[in-house]
Amino acid sequence: MNRRFTSLMSFALLLMLASLATAQPQAANLLPNASFEEGADGKPAAWIPHTWGGAGTFSYAETGRTGGRSVMIESDVGGDIAWHVRVHVAPHATYRLSGWIKTENAQTKGQAKGALLNLHNIQPVATAAVKGTSDWTKVQVVFETGGEDYVHVNCLFGGWGLATGKAWFDDLSLEQISMKDWEPAIAIDAAKTGEPVSKYIYGQFIEHLGRCIYGGIWAEMIEDRKFYYPPGAKESPWRTAGGAKIEMDRENPFVGEHTPKIVVAADGKSCGIIQHGLGLIEGKKYVGRIWLAGSDDVDSIRISLGWGEGRENFQTTTIEHVGTKFTKTPLEFTAGGTTDDGWLIIDASDGGSFRIGTVSLMPADNVDGMRADTLALLRELDSPVYRWPGGNFVSGYDWKDGIGDRDRRPPRKNPAWRGVEHNDVGIDEFLHFCRVLGTEPYIAVNSGLGGTENAVDELQYANGAADTPMGKLRAANGHAEPYKVKWWGIGNEMYGGWQLGHMSLEKYTKKHNEFAAAFRAEDPSIKLVAVGATGKWSEGMMQQCAEHMDLISEHFYRQGSPGLASHVQQIPDAVRGKAEAHRDYRRRFDSLVGKDIDIALDEWNYWYGPHVYGELGTRYFLKDGLGVAAGLNEFTRQSDIMFMANYAQTVNVIGCIKTSKTDAAFATTGLVLQLYRAHYGTVPVAVSTDRPLDVAAAWSDDRKSLVVAIVNPTKQALEIPLEIKGAKLTGGGRRWQIAGNDPMAYNEPGKPPKVTIEESAVERFKNRFAVAACSVTLFKLDVE
Repeated sequence: MNRRFTSLMSFALLLMLASLATAQPQAANLLPNASFEEGADGKPAAWIPHTWGGAGTFSYAETGRTGGRSVMIESDVGGDIAWHVRVHVAPHATYRLSGWIKTENAQTKGQAKGALLNLHNIQPVATAAVKGTSDWTKVQVVFETGGEDYVHVNCLFGGWGLATGKAWFDDLSLEQISMKDWEPAIAIDAAKTGEPVSKYIYGQFIEHLGRCIYGGIWAEMIEDRKFYYPPGAKESPWRTAGGAKIEMDRENPFVGEHTPKIVVAADGKSCGIIQHGLGLIEGKKYVGRIWLAGSDDVDSIRISLGWGEGRENFQTTTIEHVGTKFTKTPLEFTAGGTTDDGWLIIDASDGGSFRIGTVSLMPADNVDGMRADTLALLRELDSPVYRWPGGNFVSGYDWKDGIGDRDRRPPRKNPAWRGVEHNDVGIDEFLHFCRVLGTEPYIAVNSGLGGTENAVDELQYANGAADTPMGKLRAANGHAEPYKVKWWGIGNEMYGGWQLGHMSLEKYTKKHNEFAAAFRAEDPSIKLVAVGATGKWSEGMMQQCAEHMDLISEHFYRQGSPGLASHVQQIPDAVRGKAEAHRDYRRRFDSLVGKDIDIALDEWNYWYGPHVYGELGTRYFLKDGLGVAAGLNEFTRQSDIMFMANYAQTVNVIGCIKTSKTDAAFATTGLVLQLYRAHYGTVPVAVSTDRPLDVAAAWSDDRKSLVVAIVNPTKQALEIPLEIKGAKLTGGGRRWQIAGNDPMAYNEPGKPPKVTIEESAVERFKNRFAVAACSVTLFKLDVE
């Protein structure tokens, strides 16, 4: 081999090595089906159409820049519409979003942009827009994710306005360019304090909906105990037994519109009605009552409670010589077995007939009609205020249906939700519930289908002296002393078309003012909460009704999000958005000069997923608990304007407590609410940190400790350095943690909890926080 050949080979090798050293691997495209070639049933895989405003059509086009497919949007009337997808990304990273757009006569109206790509959850990240008629044009934008761990990518037509024409999108790409080293840190200036945190941010909301009250708080085990539906009807939980003939007595009903009459065959066969699905525990006592009337020739009537098949698996109470007039008989049973499918049968034999006015059965350990297990958890929750009875329910509710003898109160179809309203829990029961828990009542009145007179009657019933008309009625019902209810809400969500009695803002401001004037004339000591909804509705209420309210209500619910940190961040973002909107109103409206109308966020929560615990009975996971904790942190940051917040709803229905027929347990969100209520501070201090961490801190009442709340919505344990000013720590304290490796972990009544509160001592604290992955941690640090 000659030297020249050897030199050439060496030079070639050096060039190859240099090329390998400088070559960069091609970044992966994170977008699914980015060229839209995958599809089925005329739809592109992974991509979903969405209309933000206006109208248009979505097409899976049989043409493309490359390949044979693309997605197309068209609008003749003007649309702000998109094909979209959600994709996981890394926080604190830089990405490039790019794609190709073709347009045909794309015209914009107002502030609309045209055809573009944008990130819905990281505003204002967007590519340049394409308009007019244009062949395939490449667009791109580089962005940083900050604390976000997912992006919501839109193939958008319109954008902040409406567009007409056509647009095609193809060959999209989302590539990571770089990644930052994230080193979380916390800085606290304990000398910089905010407005004291109102205790009322730990409020709760219960509504006559699903299994919140009936099946959750109230101990009644019998469904449709007043026979709103005829036994044997499709909707009724009662079935005929032994071939009984059922007639409904509408001429002389015991309660409601009709009463079942059971005609008993004379052939000796048992005839009656039966209800299955009762939850029973072996050895536990159950008590109740039944109202019966019979014909002269009926022999005896049996009421049996069963927990299985066979004579040894039920217990019977026999009532002899039933009269023709209704009489009440107490019931008492002791279950001989444990089951979720116990049964109660009411039957007779050998001829005659009998009528059943109503029947009731509860565990003997009930507390004045309330479930002992649920009540125990409610005491631990220690909420300072409960809003009742709705919600949408209140706009069709007549409170007078819920007073007097419970057995004689008429059953009604729930006016807003599914099922029957038994009216067993009315204003007296609710106020007794509040006294048992040591909490304050907050009553919403019907300003939907209801009028001023009926609402003022309710106020007088609660607060009026015993010599007023409604005060006399209250005293006759066993409550001589006024209840002195302070908090009253005028209506619920009257801005929504779903609301019974919904009306225009112009009409409702007048109705609100009418209600408020009448309420204050009846009792000047009360505090009034007006219906709000940030935007035009709250703006109108603040301009037209500011003289007639003490607080303004706001609501929000958030759904699931694909990223853990993003899912958590939804709640504090929503809280902050409400606060910022109302600060803006204070700056803009003369009607608010000199006034301090704070917010009552009297419905807030996550609301998504299947209904495991009855109507709207969603299940909550560890990640939801983290979001609620971040929301509580945000309340403390907005303490100057957030006076009250009522978590919706307390039991089962999007609730922080879940129940089965025989057990109750805290959901993950309930553990967080309990933890903060018991241990978080009251005077917020200045805190700074980087997302996705959410950190808040507050002094204790006695200023002897500083409480630091840290939400870690990442799947890695962290060591976080603390820089603190304005306080000298002793190094001791206490620590509470809610954590788990699985953000989808949840608790279930009757089973060992997967998520708990763990408490430990803090010793020799050296200005460094150790927090677990996917966790909420409260540090109560002693101060010199």
